[in-house]
Amino acid sequence: MTKRRYRGLFLAVLALLVVASAAQAADSVLSRWRQRQEFKDEENRLEVEATYYASEYIEALVRAEAEKNLWTQDEAEQYKYELLRSLRLDEYIPVLIRFNNFGPSMHLAPFDSMLTLWAGKKKLAPADYDKRFNFRLQGEREGLIFFPRYDDKGKPNLQGVKTAKLSMSSAVSSVTMRRASIDFVWDVGNDNPEALTAGRAAEKLELDRLIKRSAQLNEDKRRLEGELQAVTDELATISARIEELQGK
Repeated sequence: MTKRRYRGLFLAVLALLVVASAAQAADSVLSRWRQRQEFKDEENRLEVEATYYASEYIEALVRAEAEKNLWTQDEAEQYKYELLRSLRLDEYIPVLIRFNNFGPSMHLAPFDSMLTLWAGKKKLAPADYDKRFNFRLQGEREGLIFFPRYDDKGKPNLQGVKTAKLSMSSAVSSVTMRRASIDFVWDVGNDNPEALTAGRAAEKLELDRLIKRSAQLNEDKRRLEGELQAVTDELATISARIEELQGK
């Protein structure tokens, strides 16, 4: 085998090692934020998975999907845009929950009453959630749960927080009834949501928000102009009556 062929083989092996290392690193990130628990009794089994959408998880997920599907850069950015839009990160802390129920039907309604997100010592209730969880559940089902990102005063609920814990009532299934709760804990101290504000996907999201805000402001403007016109008309009527009375 010639030196050139040896060199080509070496480069090919090196490229494979780089790809494998990158894939392993991505898997490590994904598994850190996507946690799974399994519960069993003599006859039944339940799998519960919870995913916290940290910025590094989102970036790793986009890279993994792009590599798996051989996407172009534009296709990857479009996927990231659709993902970020569905997560509504500017308003909420989204958590994806997946059940795989191999036992009796689960009855979770109202599902939001079974969930709490602990942001440090702060207790957060769901602001919105996938209503499909309220229906009888057998087999597999997943959906997003949205917790408020800001408190009533506009302060970020995760500001200065090191850990976030999702607590789920053990009453979700007969298999888990003996537990105090089903808990998932994430280290969020180093999460940086602002890192997602760069790139074309983030720019498209900003454009969406600005268009929506512009439409809302125009609607407010029309309403206020109508109110101003009503006040102006009433003032004209009053002035006319004052002049009429003063002229007598």
